[in-house]
Amino acid sequence: MNTESIDPDTSAADFDRFYGVIPAGGVGTRLWPLSRAAAPKFLHDLTGSGSTLIRATYDRLRPLSGDRVMVVTGTLHRQAVRKQLPEISSENLVLELEPKDSAAAIGLAAAILFKRDPHIIMGSFAADQVIAPVDVFQDAVREAIHTAAQGYIVTIGIHPTHAATGFGYIRAGDPLEIAGAPSAHAVVEFVEKPSEEVARTYLKNGHYSWNAGMFVAPVDLMLKHLEANEPELYAGLTEIAEAWDTPKRREVVRRVWPTLPKTAIDYAVAEPAAAAGDVAMIPGIFNWDDVGDFAAIGRLNPAAENSDLKVMGEGARVYSENASGIVVSDTKRVIALIGIEDVVIVDTLDALLVTTKEHAQEVKKAVEHLKASGDTDVL
Repeated sequence: MNTESIDPDTSAADFDRFYGVIPAGGVGTRLWPLSRAAAPKFLHDLTGSGSTLIRATYDRLRPLSGDRVMVVTGTLHRQAVRKQLPEISSENLVLELEPKDSAAAIGLAAAILFKRDPHIIMGSFAADQVIAPVDVFQDAVREAIHTAAQGYIVTIGIHPTHAATGFGYIRAGDPLEIAGAPSAHAVVEFVEKPSEEVARTYLKNGHYSWNAGMFVAPVDLMLKHLEANEPELYAGLTEIAEAWDTPKRREVVRRVWPTLPKTAIDYAVAEPAAAAGDVAMIPGIFNWDDVGDFAAIGRLNPAAENSDLKVMGEGARVYSENASGIVVSDTKRVIALIGIEDVVIVDTLDALLVTTKEHAQEVKKAVEHLKASGDTDVL
């Protein structure tokens, strides 16, 4: 990053305002039965690095924010998050009574931080993403902080490597010429997940990036757009934030949280803010994966040398002959694979999944069927 034209005092002041926020929600149904309601994917080490996804997210943010990190997660995950992130203080562990989607989670963090200090710049980064190299990501966040300090909601758009149909896209506009953020561009619009044909045109166009849901913004600007577009949600979150650091927290949260509308941060804030000219983008020229299914785990965990089969799980007992794919085992059961390609096998104590990488996205259908049939004990 080029910092020659940055005023050192201004630069330091921007970073002093920065607060990291980690929304840790979602079950990750396409990773069932490994990921479940009580142990979602962000609590697992899915890359073989020895670090869970939420721990890795925290470690990426810590050099930028110090101990100014807030985690928003469900009450069910309180103990697990505390165990994995013992550094998080009680005041910065925000617990949701029930899932209310990203606008409520990120909006509550913004409202609480605004109540504490209206000058804070928050950076929201999901707990379940895999990013490398870390230093390139951190450089992008630094540019985003400088850009946010100029009065923008900033998203980090991921450089697309293929015509993906599973992600939303961001269309970049003109450069903004912000000191300390040479790659900052205006955002023209956010677009929904496209067809494959449309995705190919985006890739060829060169002005489109994947929307990874990363947002860096002054909390007052975030709340301004939330109030304009979701006034009911804004009012409820503000009431909770007013009581958060007081003895009234428990009563207010229990009364207000269940009444809040569910919506995504893209619809509540990002898209309308882009239409108003208040959104900027920093291109993320780093490797990024949202670990959306078992095919992704296979990509992130290359098979051992001279083998086409990736085996995960401590003490897993797998025999293979002319087989390829991925096996995840939490049991001591022997698994033998003979003459089968691109298989996905996940063996847990109470559930067994057998599919292929090609059909990995369809695992969600099994979860929906189990839920509909009342077999929630394995979800």
